[in-house]
Amino acid sequence: MTADLLTQIRVQGAVPRHVAIIMDGNGRWARERHLPRPLGHRAGMKSVRETVEGAIEAGVEIVTLFAFSEENWRRPPTEVSALMDLLEEYIEREVTELCRQSVAVHVLGDRSRLIPPARTAVERVERETARGARLRLNLCISYSSRAELARAARLLAEEVLKGRRRLEEVDEDAVQTHLYTAGCPDPDLLIRTSGEQRLSNFLLWQLAYAELYMTPVLWPDFTRQTLFEAIVDYQRRERRFGKVTAG
Repeated sequence: MTADLLTQIRVQGAVPRHVAIIMDGNGRWARERHLPRPLGHRAGMKSVRETVEGAIEAGVEIVTLFAFSEENWRRPPTEVSALMDLLEEYIEREVTELCRQSVAVHVLGDRSRLIPPARTAVERVERETARGARLRLNLCISYSSRAELARAARLLAEEVLKGRRRLEEVDEDAVQTHLYTAGCPDPDLLIRTSGEQRLSNFLLWQLAYAELYMTPVLWPDFTRQTLFEAIVDYQRRERRFGKVTAG
C-alpha cells in the first residue's frame, strides 16, 4: 500500500516543496491506553523519523514540525520538564541518522526560554547537520506565530528609526525577511493530526495559501503512509492563489 502510494506520487508529480505539520494527539493517544501523557510524547518520536524518511522518499524539500508552542510553557511543570528531556533525547538519538540522511535541522522559535541543556542540544543538532542537502527540517520550539510577527514588526521599526530602511519600504517582502522562516518558501501543504480543525497560532503568515489536510490519525500513529495519503490528496487539488481558472 505504501509503495503504491509512493508510485502514485511520483507519477502524478507536483510534489509539495514544503510540508508543515501540527503534531497533535500525543496526550489522547496516551489517555486511550491509560498511560501517562509523557509516554504519548515519547511514542510520537518514531513518527518524526517516519515523516523525515517519507518526505525524502517523496521528494519533499522542507518539513516544518510544530513541536512545542510558546503556550505549552503553561502546562504543568512536570510535563514541560519531560518535553525538554525528550527534546534532548531525540537529538542525542537521531543526530547521527539525520547527518547520514543529509537532513539539515533548523530550530525556529524563542530559544532563550529553553533550559541550558536543551539549548545546548539544539545548537549541537544545528551545527552537526548544517551540511545536510536532501531535506531541511524545521523544528518549531517555543514558537508562537503572533510573537513571530510582533518580533518582525519590532525589527522593522528599529531599522526605520535607525535610518536603515525607509517607511515606504516596509512591505510584505520586508516582513518575510524578518520571520524565523526567512529564506524558505511558504508551505504548500499543512497537515494536522488528531482531527482538530484549527491552526493553533502556527505559521499564520506563511500558511496564507497552503492547502490544508486534517487527518483523524493521532500523531504517534502517523506513518509515512499517512504522509503519502496527504500528498496524494494535495496532488488532486487545483491551487489558484486567489485567481480564477481560465475557461
